[in-house]
Amino acid sequence: MLHAIPSVFLVGLMGAGKTTVGRRLAQALRWDFADSDHEIERRAGASIPLIFELEGEAGFRAREKAMIAELTQRSAIVLATGGGSVLNPDNRRCLIGRGFVVYLCASIDELVRRTHLDHNRPLLQTADPRSRLLQLMAQRDALYREVADCVISTEDQPVKEIVGEILRRLEAHQP
Repeated sequence: MLHAIPSVFLVGLMGAGKTTVGRRLAQALRWDFADSDHEIERRAGASIPLIFELEGEAGFRAREKAMIAELTQRSAIVLATGGGSVLNPDNRRCLIGRGFVVYLCASIDELVRRTHLDHNRPLLQTADPRSRLLQLMAQRDALYREVADCVISTEDQPVKEIVGEILRRLEAHQP
């Protein structure tokens, strides 16, 4: 199944469900799963908030670029990317050229609900996380759509249904 698709890359804002959906999709495909943010933390031996604190966003983005370049070269992998990975043109080229890209999205209200207790998201450590998510959506939505082979809402859908929809889209994408 899906021999022509080398890998699947999940993009979208934080809280869209990339890691949760990605793990289940990888199980369904019997592929490896990776989360670029978790890989960065593992290799750095530090949390993303600490990397942001010590190296700033630019330092984190440099680590992210190297990680995306590496992980997108693997085949038979489901990769959950960081929400800001599409900001870098090199990352976008890697995503577009090396796999099937799924943009997972949800409403701002839903993203706020899903992320409000998560302190591991430096960009949301602000007095008004909702406004910040609106700002990030305005900045990134067009980039997510640029790289995406399909767009799937994760709002009000069980993970099993989302995975099923991705599998159907992958099957339809076969040459």
